[in-house]
Amino acid sequence: MAAREQFSSRLGFLLIAAGCAIGLGNVWRFPYITGQYGGAIFVIIYLCFLFFVGVPLLTMELSVGRASRRSLGQSFEVLKPNTKWYLNKFWMIPGNYILMSFYSLVTGWMLYYMVKVGSGSIAANITQADAGAVFNNLLSEPAIMLLCTVTVVVSSFAVCAFGLEKGVERITKPMMLLLFALLIFLAARSFSLPSVKEGLSYYLMPSLDNMQKEGVLNALSAAMGQAFFTLGLGVGSIQIFGSYMSRDYSLGKEAFTITLLDTTVALLAGFVIFPACFSYNVEPGQGPGLIFVTLVTVFSNMEYGAIWGGIFFLFMLFAALSTLIAVFENIIAISMEVFKVSRIKAVVYNCITILVLGLPCMFGYNYLSDIHPLGGESTILDTYDFILSNNILPFGTTCYVLFITLKRGWGFDNYLNETNHGHGFKIPRGAINYYRFVLPVVICALFIQGYVAVFG
Repeated sequence: MAAREQFSSRLGFLLIAAGCAIGLGNVWRFPYITGQYGGAIFVIIYLCFLFFVGVPLLTMELSVGRASRRSLGQSFEVLKPNTKWYLNKFWMIPGNYILMSFYSLVTGWMLYYMVKVGSGSIAANITQADAGAVFNNLLSEPAIMLLCTVTVVVSSFAVCAFGLEKGVERITKPMMLLLFALLIFLAARSFSLPSVKEGLSYYLMPSLDNMQKEGVLNALSAAMGQAFFTLGLGVGSIQIFGSYMSRDYSLGKEAFTITLLDTTVALLAGFVIFPACFSYNVEPGQGPGLIFVTLVTVFSNMEYGAIWGGIFFLFMLFAALSTLIAVFENIIAISMEVFKVSRIKAVVYNCITILVLGLPCMFGYNYLSDIHPLGGESTILDTYDFILSNNILPFGTTCYVLFITLKRGWGFDNYLNETNHGHGFKIPRGAINYYRFVLPVVICALFIQGYVAVFG
């Protein structure tokens, strides 16, 4: 077997792994729920969940990848041969395809808006209703969405075709550095807006009234859910980069750094969004509407809005592309290991597969708009997201927890030996009861809460 590829630098690993974690939820959900649920109080709760739940779970995926030097396609077989653990991959691997089939579509939307806003095609001084009409018009045009989706998917797979160091690392590392530079630049720009104090006060000022108004349990649930899902754990998309990394640093240190980078993006996004919304009297929302309606309205009313809007959607495009490239690399590595095909064949086959799987999501807004799988006004994309976020991710994460804590699994000692190897802080052996009892309860609570949120 050929030698395993490795990152050329630690910075490359950290930026690419962070790029996998940093996604659209950092921008269109986290800032809104922070303001909604109590500002700085909510941030503190969120950070507690992130570092006491997210970081341990992240070390699990990284340890399985680094110890096995394999993707999800073969890691269970390598670490625990002649057992049934490998069967879990057959429902975890499809999670990557489900995620990419709708995430690719949304990334295509970012490309479309970067061009449309940056070119000045959006009229000046439009209302939120006008911006909503622009977005709805895009959703009614499958040909335009298909062109944008094909562009981002083919481009991302082309990067992966060159391999880890010459493709993924060479492109993603500078892209992530530029992503951070753009975000810091936009956040700094927000401090020159007239209502920056009001915006930041709403965003971060501690507010027990807001938390009590929304409900303390709802705030805890929102913080726990955001902390869990922001890292994208449970389908091996982070594990693959563990298989490429060196053993110079402990996984606790690396997981903490990745989580810190992810959180920085989420927090900075709020500095961009709320001063702008308050300065131009636009009601902030969450979800796609925040990006494609609320902020488009803000940019159209802002002096030099085409420039600022173009830069913002370039940042959003980079955030989405970093996730595409990272998960595509996982899918390619799995295909190469399971089917024993070359990288180029894995790229071609999977590129076609992702595009075909994404068509129902795309058509769910036009040709198939009468289909509401989850009832109400739900779309096919909502159903894909529900299958992934409310089922595969929590079950996949539970699988990693059990694999590491059960004696019939890989075992906690093996996990500690791998995780604590290298420079950096170590996970204590006494943490086993926390891993064995607390983490599964948290994941179970998220699973139940997800069903309650969807089905009432």
